[in-house]
Amino acid sequence: MLTHYNQISDYTTKDGSTIRELMHPKHHGNLNQSIAEATVPIGITTLRHLHKSSEEIYHITQGRGKMRLGEKYFSVSVGDTICIPTNTIHQIENTGDTDLVILCVCSPAYSHEDTVLVD
Repeated sequence: MLTHYNQISDYTTKDGSTIRELMHPKHHGNLNQSIAEATVPIGITTLRHLHKSSEEIYHITQGRGKMRLGEKYFSVSVGDTICIPTNTIHQIENTGDTDLVILCVCSPAYSHEDTVLVD
């Protein structure tokens, strides 16, 4: 299984970020997880949300931001990795001067149906 970045279209998720599904069971034949690249533009904050079934991992590849994970808030920047447990409210704000780019790994794979907006 192989994907090519320049052949993958992006779309907007329920939380307001723009993502490219780099590998997802619905499209690529893998079974249990997904990896996507999310982009959060300068000054934008994603909507507060949680995932009912998926554990998610964020790995920051560009920019910097402020992460909300449950009741905790903390700064993130290139090289940081955050584990987001199932049913944990989270959101991220781009506080930098360039796009915030995040690799997002979900297991089970990401789905709109598993995403619950909070507020």
